[in-house]
Amino acid sequence: MDSGNAAWMLMSAALVLFMIPGLALFYGGMGRGKSVLNMVLMNIYCVGIVPLVWVLGGYSLAQSPSGNKFLGNLDLFALDGIGPSQDLIVVAFLMTFAAITPALISGAVADRMKFGAWAIFVPIWSLLVYSPVVYWIYAFDAEGNAAGLLNTGLLGDIGSLDFAGGTAIHINAGVAALVLALLLGKRRGWPNNAIPPHSLPLVMLGTGILWFGWFGFNAGSALGADGFAAQAFMNTFLAASAGMVAWLIAERIKDGHFTVLGACSGIVAGLVAITPAAGFVAGMSGIWIGAIAGVICYFAVSLKYKLGYDDSLDVVGVHMVGGIVGGVLLGLFADPGAFADPEVFEEAASFPEGLFYGGGTELLFEQIASIVVVMVYSFIVTMAIGLALKAAIGLRVDEEDEIVGLDNRLHAETAYNHVELAGKSGSGFGGSVDVRERSDSPTSTKADAR
Repeated sequence: MDSGNAAWMLMSAALVLFMIPGLALFYGGMGRGKSVLNMVLMNIYCVGIVPLVWVLGGYSLAQSPSGNKFLGNLDLFALDGIGPSQDLIVVAFLMTFAAITPALISGAVADRMKFGAWAIFVPIWSLLVYSPVVYWIYAFDAEGNAAGLLNTGLLGDIGSLDFAGGTAIHINAGVAALVLALLLGKRRGWPNNAIPPHSLPLVMLGTGILWFGWFGFNAGSALGADGFAAQAFMNTFLAASAGMVAWLIAERIKDGHFTVLGACSGIVAGLVAITPAAGFVAGMSGIWIGAIAGVICYFAVSLKYKLGYDDSLDVVGVHMVGGIVGGVLLGLFADPGAFADPEVFEEAASFPEGLFYGGGTELLFEQIASIVVVMVYSFIVTMAIGLALKAAIGLRVDEEDEIVGLDNRLHAETAYNHVELAGKSGSGFGGSVDVRERSDSPTSTKADAR
């Protein structure tokens, strides 16, 4: 790794790290004002605990050659044998991915999960769920050959593809989010009195930070400043744009209006969907993937009303479903021929073709099989962790804590000084105001203020 590549990788790691406070603002703005600090802390906590877990054993389990398809060994425990070289850069880059993955889950448990339970859940889940799945998808042996359960092939010998974490991160976290939502149960009054975002400007600010950081997330996964990174960068840009436009069109047709929340949700849906495919597709494919994800995720977020699970901030509908959409579409749009120009790429790409580019159905079926395996594993192990915590210390806050707000009851803090605002403006902000939403529309903000 020369100095240019090293500089790009270090910058990409910083960009991915920056996504976590962006995610905190995105989720925080979507929730209640009296629990926004709780959401911010749930996200920032992941930046503290996960890197420690990653360095001590997570990286070794996820990346060390072990001679089997299921899990790495502990030869690299506490970074033993990792020096100040390109290996250390890769460890740091992947560490930021490990940190943001459990943070994604937090959106599904907003307003009702004990922070103490969350503090224990995150490191255990990172070791027992995240690290093994990363090994299955990205492990290589000492000779550089694919060695994981999924990248060696479940149905054949070509293996599944996941450029930057569509399956390992978004589907994995989305399934875990669904499990915790089921274990915690519905928020007080939901769905008859659902809760609209308390600050759409915060949601938009968080979306912008996520979009900015996602260039490091996807383009950085090329592990160098080269043509693959450039193509991943362009795909990331176009998919997010297409996702936003597609979502806005869908909600305008169905609900009769465009919304800021819809625009932000569409951007994230497009970013999620292009993540597994970012370095494997070219041309119009990124636009198609983003647009299809925007429409499908728009309808997917409303399924929680029909199926009765309370995914507070639509982690399942956007991240799990968006990751599935991107992973499956990769089986259609993968195009190694686009990465063969000797003037741009030092060596031609060696991944299989998608169905639309002459590759038949083999890659498509591998993509589907790998998605199913990760979903089943994540569901079972997350359920076991959640049930154990529920039995030991409980998962859900008391009803009074939920009513008053988690910021005050769990953290003895508040994001907004309503009393001071009331004294200055005379508008009565210090009083008790409960603003709630009732609509099956995934982005509706119609409120009933009482």
